Amino acid sequence: MFSNSVKYAIKAVLYLGVNSTGDQRIRANNISEATDIPMAYTSKLLQELSRHDVVSSAKGPNGGFYLTDENRDTPLFKIVSIIDGENRLTSCVLSLERCDEDYPCPLHDMVGKTKSNFITSIRETTVGQLIEDVQKGISFLPL
Repeated sequence: MFSNSVKYAIKAVLYLGVNSTGDQRIRANNISEATDIPMAYTSKLLQELSRHDVVSSAKGPNGGFYLTDENRDTPLFKIVSIIDGENRLTSCVLSLERCDEDYPCPLHDMVGKTKSNFITSIRETTVGQLIEDVQKGISFLPL
C-alpha cells in the first residue's frame, strides 16, 4: 500500500519522535544510519517534510531535525499525501485508469472496504499516537 518513500518517511519521523526533542536535534546522517535509509533519500524526504511542517529543523552547529508537539499531531495521511500524493491510496489496485463503483476492476469489491477502512485509519492516526505506542512497548520499531 505504501511506497518505499512513504515507508522511509514514516520511519524517519518516528525515529525523530522517539529520539529527539527541541533541544536535542538529530542530523540527517544520523537518522539515515539509524534507520538504514540511504543518506541522500533521508535528506530529501526530511527537507520535504520540513517544508510541510511535519518535522521541524534548525540550522547551525547544534542544528538538525526534531518534532514539536504540533508535528506530533500530524495525521499519517498527510505524510502519504506529501510524499506520494493522495492518488496513490485512492487509485485502482490493478492500476487501471478507470475503476470505480460503476465500472469496477476484478479486485475492486475485494479491497474496497479494507482500503476505505485503512484510509480512514491513517487520516485519524497521528504521528504522536504511533510514537506513544513505541514508547509504551505496544508496538516496535527497531531503531
